[in-house]
Amino acid sequence: LRAGLERLFQNHRELFWDPRAGQLGRAELLDNARWLGREPLLRRQSCQARLRSPDGMSLAEFLYPALQAYDFLHLHRHHGCRIQLGGHDQMGNIMSGYELVTKMTGTDVFGITVPLITSTTGDKLGKTAGNAVWLNRDKTSPFELYQFFVRQQDNVVEKYLKLFTFLPLEEIAHIMEMHAKEPEKWGPQKRLAAEVTKLVHGREGLESAKRCTKALYYSSVEALEEMSDLELQELFRQAASAELMLEPGMTVLDLCRKANAIPDGPSGYQKITDGGVSINGNRVTNPEAVLILGQHILKNGVSLLRVGKKNYYIIKWLQL
Repeated sequence: LRAGLERLFQNHRELFWDPRAGQLGRAELLDNARWLGREPLLRRQSCQARLRSPDGMSLAEFLYPALQAYDFLHLHRHHGCRIQLGGHDQMGNIMSGYELVTKMTGTDVFGITVPLITSTTGDKLGKTAGNAVWLNRDKTSPFELYQFFVRQQDNVVEKYLKLFTFLPLEEIAHIMEMHAKEPEKWGPQKRLAAEVTKLVHGREGLESAKRCTKALYYSSVEALEEMSDLELQELFRQAASAELMLEPGMTVLDLCRKANAIPDGPSGYQKITDGGVSINGNRVTNPEAVLILGQHILKNGVSLLRVGKKNYYIIKWLQL
């Protein structure tokens, strides 16, 4: 969490902040275990309704608002924090903090809630729902983050541009005007995806997302050749991988069999002749075709084998 947030603040400072706007302060990231681990817990006063309900309330649910409220009090006392920000589902917890800080210190403090991002069916995005979008590259790659925003519908993209980017409102209005004239170009979605990916993963992350997009959706051999091992693994998370030695006269059929991509016997042979196999985005129909460097094997020593619509195999060639 710390690494992801530090990277986000650094990217904002380097790529989005205009020095002419004045000096930008630095974010301080704290772990509440520092103070919760040694201070007594507070009592929660407003849980009677839940406690009396048939479902009741778990101990974790009972303590959570008190812990969050105490965090606000600690941050106010030791760091001058007067604003707590959270999703609108955190309103109750934020109110608990507001009440605690004002009662304990007499200082005016504030809470700000922001809209929750939901799926097309209206479900909340998050860990519990199993559809979270992460800042951590190990969980959501730059390509996956980019594609999440590229796929947003017209009825939400303007709101997301305002929520998730630093674009001036006048520029957003212009982007939407152009979109009304040329909706087939998906201009707002692409701009949204680029801005968010650059903020979270930096310039290189955005370039990585674009390379993966070209390789997967536009069958770009050039993009495939430029991809790193990490990008290949991210792009084809479910793909099998194999390391093979290129033997003289090795054919398309040999490659498919050594990669365990087709069944043995006539059915595997026919899979190729029927057009069910592609290498590096190009369909191959001759099982006896000899593999050619620069065509079937890219200059980065990789072949991307696809069998059917969704079965990918990443082949790394040894000692070329």
